Formats: sequence, structure tokens, C-alpha cells
Amino acid sequence: MKEKLLKKFAELFGDAEGVKVYFAPGRVNLIGEHTDYNGGHVFPCALTIGTYGAARKREDHKLHFYSMNFEKAGLLEADADALGEAKESDWTNYPKGVIWAFEKRGFKMPCGMDMVIFGNIPNGSGLSSSASLEVLTGYILRDLYGFDVTNVDLALIGQYAENNYNGMNCGIMDQFASAMGKKDNAIFLDTADLSYEYAPLVLEGAKVVVTNSKVKHSLVNSAYNQRRSECETALSELQKVVDIKGLGDLSEEEFEKHKSAIEDEVRVRRARHAVYENQRTIRAVEALKKNDVKLFGELMNASHVSLRDDYEVSCEEIDILVDEAWKIPGVIGSRITGGGFGGCTVSIVKDEAIDTFQEQLEKAYQEKTGKTAEFYIVEIGDGPYIL
Repeated sequence: MKEKLLKKFAELFGDAEGVKVYFAPGRVNLIGEHTDYNGGHVFPCALTIGTYGAARKREDHKLHFYSMNFEKAGLLEADADALGEAKESDWTNYPKGVIWAFEKRGFKMPCGMDMVIFGNIPNGSGLSSSASLEVLTGYILRDLYGFDVTNVDLALIGQYAENNYNGMNCGIMDQFASAMGKKDNAIFLDTADLSYEYAPLVLEGAKVVVTNSKVKHSLVNSAYNQRRSECETALSELQKVVDIKGLGDLSEEEFEKHKSAIEDEVRVRRARHAVYENQRTIRAVEALKKNDVKLFGELMNASHVSLRDDYEVSCEEIDILVDEAWKIPGVIGSRITGGGFGGCTVSIVKDEAIDTFQEQLEKAYQEKTGKTAEFYIVEIGDGPYIL
């Protein structure tokens, strides 16, 4: 991959002298969906697929961006001193947003740069290609310009850029998983205070399999921001009767006791998901620590039901993938992962059932939707690094 990027860089800019090549991973979330902006817990891991970037400083203040994934777009240029507001449907909004967010923190680029990227996360799959690109950009800026920021800062800057430059009200999970990934470990993160621990993902005799529905989700234009707003309203209604900072502060019992304070049935369901999903995530990590993979799988299944019924972020194709997965012997758990409205499912499948799982699921999905699913047997990787 390094050679491929350097070759393209030299083609575009005359030579590749002094160019460095970087990588930042995508992520899959095992459980804890739509809890990260509700002050709850999440349990993602970084993947070995992600975004690669080759970059070098310039003498002037121009920014040059080129994506090997969107070659038709060609070489795109911006001025490092005049980033302004995000333009519609341009992939460079992600790196530009990060540069803009660094500036907001007082880190101004002394000169421009040339950047060529290539991502091997399927676009629109819900495996956080945008967060991967944001963390990659932040990592490059830190390395090229010596900005004094930690990997946690890179996650926060990426989230700030996505919220405020790209208008997508995401929580911290995706950027945090990309910036803080650790090989063979998932990250148990409390989004209320960013305290976290690494949990070794030891699944004896089983693997994590991601299935891509090929239904692209576009979160900025989807109901994601609406869900967040519904939860914020439900929280403010609950705060009139109980002292909490986020929905993640409530146990299931406390929620049931106080839920009548929420004045709308839809908001009750949204808040119920946030509360119950947070508790499920805490229990799931405890189960994993005790090597109780069966219970972990049951909690994944319950998570999907809640996302489908209470949070309503699934779609017909994803439900077919999950329903069909549940029928296959050797599937320990399966659920939607990511923001929703398409994208991927994540399943834990026994080693001896993986071939059957792929064959049966592919066949059933093709018959019921006319679409061809894609499968990735997940390897859990590290956070960003220089190649």
C-alpha cells in the first residue's frame, strides 16, 4: 500500500521525496449503540482496515487533496488560511474540518500540504470511514507540524470537526476507537467522562464477522440528528424529576420509575433504548471478562431488537441479515452496528460455522433483497501509526 500511495503522490506532485505514509483504522462496535451521545458506555474495537495517507508540507499555504477512491473528483485545492464553511458533498470536508478544528484550538498550520489518501473501508458501510479519515488527518498534522496533542485530543478534535464543520451530531465513539485502538482488544469507554479500559477480545473457537448489507447510510442527511434531539428533550424532561447529567446515569429500574415525566411516547422509546442499551453494554463486558460468550451474544441480540423497535434505526435489509443469522447454528449473537439506516451487521460466529454462515446468509439475502452481501472476518488492530 505504501508503494502504491508514493507512486500516485509522485505522479501528482513530481516526486515523493520526504513523503511519509500514515494509517488510521476504521472501527466496529460490538455493543453499545447510540449511547455515546447519551453519556453511556460503548464497546468498539479498531479494525485492520482503514484509511492510508501520504503527506508532505508545501512552501506556500495551499492544501492539495487527492483520493484514490474518488479519482473522478481529481486533485482538489483549498487555501489553509481560508477554510470557511463546509461545502456540500465533498470528501475533503473531513480533512478540512480537522484542520479548521485544530485552528480553533490555537494550532495554525505554518504552511500548506499535499495529501493523497486511499481507504479500504467500504464507503457508507457504517464502519467509520469518516472518523478514520479525521483521525488520520489529525495524526498527520501532529507529525508534520509538531502540534502538541494526545491521541485522545485527536479523537475530540475529529468529533468537534464532524459536529461543527460537517453538521453531523455524532458522539465520541468512532473517533475514539480509531485514535485509541489496541490490537486484539476492544475498548470499554464511558463516554460521560472518557474513562476507558482495554478488554482483551478472547473468543475461543469463534470469530467476529462483519456483514455489509450494501445499503449505504448517509448519517448527516438521515434521522441520526433527530434521534439525538429526541434524547436531549427526553433528558430535559427527566431532569425535572431526577438528578442526572445524561440518560446513561439511569438504571433500568430508575428509568421505569420516572419515565412518565417524558411527555411523548416516541421519546419514551428513544430514552428507554439509551438506558437499557447502556446497562446491556456494562453487562456484556462483565460477561466477556468471565468468558461467558453465550451471554455476550444474547445481549447483542437484545441490542438489535431495541435498535429496531425502540430506536428505529434499522432497515428491512439489515433486519433480514440479522433474522437469517439468528437461524444459523453456531451464531452466538448478531446485531446492527454503527449509526444505522443501512451499513453492516456484526456477528460472533463459531469457527466451524463460518463457512455455513456466509453461504446461507448470502443465499437468503440475495433471494429476499436481490442484493449481494459482503463478509469480513474481523482482525482487531492498533490505532494510527506511520508505515
